[in-house]
This record gives sequence, C-alpha cells and structure tokens, in this order.
Amino acid sequence: MSTKVYVGLSGGVDSSVTAALLKEQGYDVTGVYMKNWSQDLPGFECPWKEDYQDAKRVAVRLGIPFKMYDFETQYRNKVVQYMIDEYQAGRTPNPDIMCNQEVKFKLFLEAALEDGADMIATGHYSRIKDGKLLTAQNLPKDQSYFLYRVTEEALSKSLMPIGDFNSKDDVRELAAKFNLPTAGKKDSQGICFVGKVGIKEFLQQYVTTVPGDIVDQYGRTIGQHEGAIFYTIGQRHGLNVGGGLPYYVVGKNMQDNQVFVTSDIDDEKLWQSELNLTDMHWINGEPDLFKEYQVRTRYRAPLVNAKIKKTDGKFKVVLSEDVRAITPGQSTVIYDGETVLGGGIVI
Repeated sequence: MSTKVYVGLSGGVDSSVTAALLKEQGYDVTGVYMKNWSQDLPGFECPWKEDYQDAKRVAVRLGIPFKMYDFETQYRNKVVQYMIDEYQAGRTPNPDIMCNQEVKFKLFLEAALEDGADMIATGHYSRIKDGKLLTAQNLPKDQSYFLYRVTEEALSKSLMPIGDFNSKDDVRELAAKFNLPTAGKKDSQGICFVGKVGIKEFLQQYVTTVPGDIVDQYGRTIGQHEGAIFYTIGQRHGLNVGGGLPYYVVGKNMQDNQVFVTSDIDDEKLWQSELNLTDMHWINGEPDLFKEYQVRTRYRAPLVNAKIKKTDGKFKVVLSEDVRAITPGQSTVIYDGETVLGGGIVI
C-alpha cells in the first residue's frame, strides 16, 4: 500500500509540479482545491473559478482524483476578520501566516486525514526534515517566513518537495516536461485571498475611515491622510505631502486619527535595535536562549544576528544592528542557520 497524499492544488505551477513529482515517486496522490475566497470586489473579479479549473485540468492530466474543500466560512472568520481587526487596531498583520496556521496546515490537514489521507503536500518553497522546518534551497523564493506558526505535528504529516529545487526555472521546466497546463501560468500576486486587489481597496469594503492629520517630526501638520488604518511604519509612497522631501511613516495614533512622519532617514523612530514579541510559537520547543540566532523582521528582509531574551515569560529580541521600520503586527521569525525555530508578533 503506497502512502496516500492529498496535495493542495491552487491552480498554480508550484502545486501542480508538487503533485506530479509525488505521483512519479510512487505516492497515491489526490488533488484538492481549497476554496477560501470567492467574493468579487468593485473593479476586480476574484479568480477562484479560473484557478479551480486549472487545478482540475492538472488532476486530469496526471490521472489523479480531484476534490474541492470549501473553507470559505472558516477562512473569513479566522483569516480575513483577524486581518481587519489588526488593521483597525493600528497594526499591520500578515494574513498569509494566519492562512498557513489556520487553514492549510490545520483545516486542510484535518479534513484530509479524516478523508483517508496519510499526509498532505503543498507547493511551498521550504523543506521539512525530521519534524523541523528548513529554508528552501532556492533562497530568493524561500517561504519559511510564512510557515513559522505551523506545528511540529503538522509538519510530520506534510511534504514540500519544491523546497529542494534550486530555481523557479527548474520547476517550470519540470512542469513543461510533465506537460502540465499550468507550466506557463504567471505567479499570483497580492495577498492570499484578494488576488490583484490592493490592501487599501480591500479594507475599504469593510471599514469606514475619515481623513486626519499627517504630523511631521516637529509637530507640524503638513498634510491630510485618507485614514490612519491604511498606513504602515516605514511607508514612503502614497502620503501626498508636498515640499519635495521624502517623508516616512514612523507612527500612528488611531484614537486621534493621526499619522506621524519624518523627513529624516536617520530618525531614531525609524530604526530599532530591539523589539518585543507576543504570541510566540516555537516549532520544536523553546530553543536554548543563550545562543545567538538570526531573525527576519519582515518577509524578504535580510537576516540579522540577534539574542533572544525572556523575562517573566515575555520575549525580547536584541538585534546586532539597527533595523529599519519594525512594524507592530508583523512577524519576526527566528532562525538557527537553515532551521526555523519559530517567532512571534511585534508589539
């Protein structure tokens, strides 16, 4: 009896190649499309039907069974509502991290196992080894940052074969070799459930905002914003402040509906050498806090050496250098070489 694997087929090339590889390796593969979001937004059509059809075509091409799991209600409650609540509180969340934690490696895993699967697989650029999460071989594509909240138990029942590839070109070449209908499909952009819709356009459907003051480092009102909720620490574009100088967002006061900016790139409010974390998650248990680790303070940010300190159950990260635009609500992920230890949310 071969191992029964349910592959999350998104309609993209990475998950398509994942399914093809696992079938070639002798696994008993079933393709599953997760319907997480189907709502159209003004001026934008949700691409779920097209993605569903592409996923189905891949399953037909590979000769594997195909199913659809409808997680839309749970997704709205666990991921979308979380995101809206965080923005309303003045923070900048990362919904993809919550999607992996709550949907792909929880709901999908549970439903698949209940359905008779032994394991699940996804097209993530990361590697799993002995219950540990490792960075992808293709570091520019590495997605381990988004996966740090997945549990060791979930990882032990998951496969991510794409993580072993050195480049996206290799993946596309394989897709062509397997004659997959998604071989030439472009990578999807935007946050996980709104495709090409920008975060501002998305939030405008759910929250009411009023303009307010943009205040510079000298306490002067230098412009008006469209709603403090839309601005994030370090942001430079979209401020519409005159004067010719570039301004950077350094803070917000949600109660007074103010956005604080600076024209000084060296402003100490823009740079930090330590940060506090909440909602910690350790994949394989709490690590040795006497060692030095590497941290990533946002997706694609360079790794920085750091010490992790714990006082009264609270975690502080002391960085080896100043880091720009550390943002409340974003995740800081802690690495030991290529191993992801875990992380937490910046407060």
